[in-house]
Amino acid sequence: MILSVVAAMAFATVNVYAQEPEAAATEQVAEEAVEAEATEAEAPAIDEETEIPGVPFHQALKQKVIEGGVLWMTPVLLCLIIGLAVCIERILYLSFSQINTKKFIAKFEAALNEGGIEAAKEVARNTKGPVASIFYQGALRYNEGLDVVEKAVASYGSVQNGLMESGLSWISLFIAISPSLGFMGTVVGMVEAFDQIQAAGEVSATLVAGGIKVALLTTLAGLIAAVVLQLFYNYILNKIDSAVVELEDSSITLVDILTDYSKK
Repeated sequence: MILSVVAAMAFATVNVYAQEPEAAATEQVAEEAVEAEATEAEAPAIDEETEIPGVPFHQALKQKVIEGGVLWMTPVLLCLIIGLAVCIERILYLSFSQINTKKFIAKFEAALNEGGIEAAKEVARNTKGPVASIFYQGALRYNEGLDVVEKAVASYGSVQNGLMESGLSWISLFIAISPSLGFMGTVVGMVEAFDQIQAAGEVSATLVAGGIKVALLTTLAGLIAAVVLQLFYNYILNKIDSAVVELEDSSITLVDILTDYSKK
């Protein structure tokens, strides 16, 4: 009996020690759950209705054009689109007309020394760009004398310069009239705003907001169009200036090459 009582007491003690870690773990889990609930309760609630989804750029632009008034925004957009088309055409023309001038001059001179004027003309004829055109015109008039060659090169250089500057007057026109159209829309919008004030007999912000918005949007559109076209215009002028300097230098080189060839 004594042994049975001792064994029962020992088993009970072991069972108590085994249950204590489990109870502690349960209490810790319960405390963490209570803390999480308290944190969620303290966090500010998010109202899903207040979230504003992002608007695509083209839809926002379309909305602003409509708000600015189609009657005044359309001419400004046409100036921008047509001006950009002319700018892209000029940039492509100038880019495609560029060649490796030093390599071409060396090839022209080698053909001249080996095959004569006809071989040199053939090289110039098969090469694109204003420099090659100048060389072809000079070689074409070689038999008429160097004085005639110099005059032909100078005259044809002016022609090539005019071809490179073709279309720039349209870009200048669009740069000038885009802000003017925007300011015209501004004046019309302000007149409409004052007409509304006169009709209502009082000044109200909501009453004149529409006219003022038209005025601001048309002005903004005109200025943006003018700035964009002005950047392209200056870039094209820079490319033309570089091409003209290269053309004049090549013309001098052509006269020197033909002079040396005539002495042989």
